[in-house]
Amino acid sequence: MKLYALFLTVSLLPFTVFCQKTITPGGKDINTKYIKQEKSLYTVYYVKDTSWTKMGSLAYDITLANNQLTLSNVYTPKDNGKTTTHISVADAQTLKPISYTSDRKETKLNLDFTDPITGNYYSKKTKKDKKLKLNPTEPFIDFNWTDHMIGTLPLDVGYKARFFQFYYNDESKVLTEPYSVKEVKSFSYYSPRTGKHDTWLVTVSEESTGAVYNYIIDKKDHRLWQREMSMGKGMWEITVNEELDYQPIKSKFNKEQVVQQISKGNSVIIGTAYARANSGKKLGGLVNTAKKQYAPKGTEITLFPSSDYYEEWVEVNKKIRKQKKMPEVPLHSDFGYSVKKAKVYDDEGHFEFLDLMPGTYVVMASFDFSNSYNYSYVSGYTNYYNYWGYAGSTTNYGTARSSYIDKANIEKSVTISKDGEKIETNLKEM
Repeated sequence: MKLYALFLTVSLLPFTVFCQKTITPGGKDINTKYIKQEKSLYTVYYVKDTSWTKMGSLAYDITLANNQLTLSNVYTPKDNGKTTTHISVADAQTLKPISYTSDRKETKLNLDFTDPITGNYYSKKTKKDKKLKLNPTEPFIDFNWTDHMIGTLPLDVGYKARFFQFYYNDESKVLTEPYSVKEVKSFSYYSPRTGKHDTWLVTVSEESTGAVYNYIIDKKDHRLWQREMSMGKGMWEITVNEELDYQPIKSKFNKEQVVQQISKGNSVIIGTAYARANSGKKLGGLVNTAKKQYAPKGTEITLFPSSDYYEEWVEVNKKIRKQKKMPEVPLHSDFGYSVKKAKVYDDEGHFEFLDLMPGTYVVMASFDFSNSYNYSYVSGYTNYYNYWGYAGSTTNYGTARSSYIDKANIEKSVTISKDGEKIETNLKEM
């Protein structure tokens, strides 16, 4: 009886697997409306127990043209070494593969997904080309699209399916591998930037190896929040969405306007940068005797136009720091175009900015300086005696001078009212 039950279980397993619905390009389960034209960035970690080690970053860029979707996938290691690039083109309606190219550390690969598949494999080590003619037997998904394909599915509790993934490995004759969507269940994902999100947790298994992939997919817009891949011995590779589209600043940053503002005018700001004698550390009431501490020659002074965008950015980050719940919002990626630099040109902290248009500017400086101070110390005691013995003592004090290195961080707003105006300002730490 036990032998019969075992035989029945083994016999039914292939039947059960192959009776699952199969996801294929153009099939009704793939809805490409969930694939958005956008850039996204993921940080890649190796995770074991509670230890997270950053390994690098994964950047996706999806574009649409001529009814074709192009996916660029670039992995950059944490040491900013050699990047790995995969570029896949697929039909925008069906996700049927059209072409694939890759540039890895040791190989290059080009494929045209015709029937049969043709292409070229190049080894950078041997400097030899290999012409390819491949004949996979099942309809497949290009592996470079798998992460995004999962988000196109009609995910719901209990959803199950399988698909074949194409991946070329010059050391293997296997062209496609079957994967199973084993489980879909509700999950609450917390983003440090945007808070809680209702998501699907999708568990996918590679049938030949048993390797497990977990995908956290947003229920609302189907974005991929996180992907987890089992690596064995308790190690996981986890990629986390860095939310490039996160921008709580409502005011718009105008790149063209700020570029003109710092280069097309006739106004000048000249100034002196220094730390005042009473700045720096509070040393238990000791008197700081240093005079003005000028910014050293060569100190970099920064200027940029103030704006509604910048002021809102300051206020938003002030609230974030107070709440201590999420990272601060970075400046707009084009903000650098608004920044102008000058250097202190002498030993008295002088600097100049030219070609400025009317407006309000933020001027900033940071530099080290030396502060000196006088202090007193106990140098000894004088004891007094009379006929009956010890009568008391007095404390003797000495004085000395010392110094310490401190840092000045200075920010000031300067307004130019009319074109051609010359503004003089003191950039001083109070």
